Amino acid sequence: MSGEPFYITTAIAYPNGRPHIGHAYEAIATDAIARFQRLMGRDVRLVTGTDEHGLKMVQTARAAGRDTLEFADEMSSYFKEMCNVLNISYDRFCRTTEADHKKASTALWEAMAANGDLYLDRYEGWYSVRDEAFYDESELVDGEGGQRLSPQATPVEWTTEETWFFRLSKYQEPLLALYRDNPEFIRPESRRNEVLRFVEGGLKDLSVSRTSFDWGVPVPGSPGHVMYVWVDALTTYMTGIGYPDKAGDFARFWPANVHIIGKDIVRFHTVYWPAFLMSANLPLPQQVFGHGFLLSRGEKMSKSLGNVVDPMALAQHFGVDALRYFLMREVSFGQDGSYSAEAIVTRVNAELANSFGNLAQRTLSFIYKNLDGVLPHEGEEQAVDAELLALVHQACANDVPREFAAFAFSQGLDAWMRAVFACNQYIDAQAPWTLRKTDPVRMGVVLRTLVKAIRDLTLAVQPIIPASAGKMLDQLGIAEGARDFAAFADQDWYDRLASSGFRLDAPAPLFPRLELPADDDA
Repeated sequence: MSGEPFYITTAIAYPNGRPHIGHAYEAIATDAIARFQRLMGRDVRLVTGTDEHGLKMVQTARAAGRDTLEFADEMSSYFKEMCNVLNISYDRFCRTTEADHKKASTALWEAMAANGDLYLDRYEGWYSVRDEAFYDESELVDGEGGQRLSPQATPVEWTTEETWFFRLSKYQEPLLALYRDNPEFIRPESRRNEVLRFVEGGLKDLSVSRTSFDWGVPVPGSPGHVMYVWVDALTTYMTGIGYPDKAGDFARFWPANVHIIGKDIVRFHTVYWPAFLMSANLPLPQQVFGHGFLLSRGEKMSKSLGNVVDPMALAQHFGVDALRYFLMREVSFGQDGSYSAEAIVTRVNAELANSFGNLAQRTLSFIYKNLDGVLPHEGEEQAVDAELLALVHQACANDVPREFAAFAFSQGLDAWMRAVFACNQYIDAQAPWTLRKTDPVRMGVVLRTLVKAIRDLTLAVQPIIPASAGKMLDQLGIAEGARDFAAFADQDWYDRLASSGFRLDAPAPLFPRLELPADDDA
């Protein structure tokens, strides 16, 4: 088998509406991590998908006059299309309505039951349909007109029904021990502190079945009951790698290295999910990372404010890689961030078009026009050339991988941009267009230095802008098998390529300058 396994998942999206920019942000970030780990030589599995059960789907489909499964089929297809358009390199797109997922959910339920952690009783309490979550009285807040709301400010309703309960209270101390012994289990630190306070406040047993509707995975041996949607949804992470078959991919990739999720669902993933797995005697994921919200011009997106933006429209207008770059560069991962059309245009034009794109375009065009595309290989390197290459190598082979490994994309791209700026300062100072007449050999050394730097810069940024980086490496004649991060250690690649007879074609500009949409309000 190839390298060490690495398993990563997005949250399993709830498709009662079309994807929004928050879904795109999470998918892009998760994909960037997966691509980075592949470039580091890991054997990666990336699983995403849709969580299609629960009362909210029934109500939304009914309001639209649709059959629930037919509605789920359509809405799920939009999320899969989003992943395909945004170049998300998933290995499996799971739907909770698929037969193998129902089999996996049933197996997890039976394992929890075999451990004595499920019992039948009557539930009375507050439930938010929108959150698909139960809330204690002490967690509720007052809304307008005295209406009771969840901590997420969503409506709650008093629910009474027969239900299966999971002995969550039994796992309070094991969970606290988990957080204490594995401080990296919940990231970032602010999310860990929130969960710690919640669990220290005491855990009550959790209602894990519903009888008021039948749209869900049936509870084995209990007619009329379907599983609570979060039992079903969380199991998807194991469905995607073959559970309940514990051989094959499941044996290789479980437990997950990291679940990438929004900060609003951290409790489900760091309290309920590890407790379910403990009950079923299954290994726990190594980490849950709760990223922040993406705000539109500093405001949380909502239909009532009219500021919900279709990520497909953004990708179509600005380009997929431009959108990917902006989101990973602009927002410090783990914190809330803001975006606007103006911010996308400003950032992408300044950094991809004017800086990196222009650097590559004028270097490769100069070689194509003045050297007939032949890579120069004569002349001795000077100290200034070695200094630039050392700076670029430090950024691309050390700083970027270190930051990307810590999910610090913005910081990694900051190091990358410093190297890009250094290359632009170098080309301006060395002025190969002047050397063409005064010192052609020196001109060749300068161009050689720049080609080496551009190759390293392109290798490093592949996880963020994979399509554009791939085209750049194609232009440079870099073989498909020489594009992982191990290639940084290859000191002789340029000489081999230059002596192979390779010639640059006329380079195509990869990062056109962006313009604001006509309505200027994306």
